[in-house]
Amino acid sequence: MRQKILGFALSALLFAFCGSASAQQPGKIFRIGFLDSSTASGMAVMVDAFRQGLRDLGYIEGKNILVEYRFAESQGDKRVKELAADLVRLKVDLIVVTGPNAGLAAKNATATIPIVMANAGDPVGAGLVASLARPGGNVTGLSGLTPELNSKRLEILKDAIPRLSRVGLLRQPRGVLGDLQLGELRPAAVALKLNLEEIETQADPKGLESAFQIAKQKRVDAIMPITATRFFAARKRIVELAGKYRLPAVYPQKEFVDEGGLMSYGADYVDLYRRAAGYVDKIFKGAKPADLPVQQATKFEFVINLKAAKQIGLTIPVEVLAKANQVIK
Repeated sequence: MRQKILGFALSALLFAFCGSASAQQPGKIFRIGFLDSSTASGMAVMVDAFRQGLRDLGYIEGKNILVEYRFAESQGDKRVKELAADLVRLKVDLIVVTGPNAGLAAKNATATIPIVMANAGDPVGAGLVASLARPGGNVTGLSGLTPELNSKRLEILKDAIPRLSRVGLLRQPRGVLGDLQLGELRPAAVALKLNLEEIETQADPKGLESAFQIAKQKRVDAIMPITATRFFAARKRIVELAGKYRLPAVYPQKEFVDEGGLMSYGADYVDLYRRAAGYVDKIFKGAKPADLPVQQATKFEFVINLKAAKQIGLTIPVEVLAKANQVIK
């Protein structure tokens, strides 16, 4: 009897070991889908940050992971939905999304494939997760706190330009995140006694030029684009146009200032994309998205470019300069 019990115990132990080994899937090459609504060239810096995060965790493309990159090249939500469906057909193991539009497209395309958000602004408001602490479903990841930060950017403009009264807000024609940001910005503008001129803007060269022409016609004192991957991808042209039309501007990411922009305040998006790799790793090791709380941005940067200020004849008050994390001279 004792031998039978011992034999049964050993069999059970072996079965459990085999099951555990199977769950870990040693030697498996994971396939990741990467979905973005903007352009491959414009998002290269963020893609590099995500790749670096994967490498830091031991994942090497072509060796133990394959990444299927899909960029809509700013062709609209219909194209994003097509690309999401394409990734689902490929039966990728996980999809990384770069904003609410891509996130919603992926979520609507699959209820089973895990989805990791790299930079969602307000994932609860966008309907991507039930709550930050308990996402539920198959979506989790990182939040850039986008709506709240927009109000702070308006304050920065007001402090930097004492005569400020009219701000041209570059917004996308449609989009969940844009609507959420506007819901925060409109009352903030009223509280700061600012007139907010909302300018619907396509992120292509023609659309951007038209938006700045409208801004000039409306006699705005400064420009502010909402946070959107399509605007981020077109940041170089936006900065060029701000200089051309001699309009002060505050941007949501420091990469705009890297291109010669005036000021930026917002989350460190490179950090967010790097951290997204950690979610990928946890899910590949067996964690469920529903059990992984959404993390918010922890690093924020206020950057001022005095070269850009000089080019447009703007003197930024000393007290504003003192608040900056970085001043480019």
